[in-house]
Amino acid sequence: MAGSSLAAMDDHARLQRLARSRLCLVLEARPHGRDPGPLLDAALRGGVDVVQLREKELADAELVAAAAPFRAACDRHGALFVLNDRPDLVEACGADGVHVGRSDTPVEEARALVGPDRLVGVSVSTLVELADVAGADYVGVTAFATPTKEDAVAGGLELLEAAAATFTVPWFAIGGIELANVTEVASAGAPGVAVVRAIRDAADPEEAARMLRAALDRQE
Repeated sequence: MAGSSLAAMDDHARLQRLARSRLCLVLEARPHGRDPGPLLDAALRGGVDVVQLREKELADAELVAAAAPFRAACDRHGALFVLNDRPDLVEACGADGVHVGRSDTPVEEARALVGPDRLVGVSVSTLVELADVAGADYVGVTAFATPTKEDAVAGGLELLEAAAATFTVPWFAIGGIELANVTEVASAGAPGVAVVRAIRDAADPEEAARMLRAALDRQE
């Protein structure tokens, strides 16, 4: 699928790509203050399936501009591109969908804004929230504490095990996941993981992504 443009595809094609996705990379617009292109290409070569652009501080026009290299990189590698928290800008950014947190836009409202052909993801951090994901195409389940999202509640392996017994939609464990614990996370039932530092801060992002992906594939 490399080289195809998911931006022009319908919801069915996006859902098919999502169903095969195991590794998600969450990045700010300029990781370490640099052009994101080289990092994105390396990570995608290493096996990243989904890239999420998470930027809370940029003005609308700046966010749309920042999304361009993300969309381009994902097109080059046949990956999904998701915008964080801004369903109103999904179309302008050419994103395949949006991920919303519990304190952000409700799933129903996000769906109304992005339409039926785009993906909507939602965060889960507690056992109670497992039952409240109606309308979402995928779920992000908080595993461990992480400095990249200080307001998130860490659910631990117990939450991952409960998610594995509950969800029929694709889901990713997120929060504090790295090569040292990804096997444990996958063994708890997580079909995929979302990471920030494990790839962004690695000396070799491509190899870091490849090793994470290999650890996940071994648990299939």
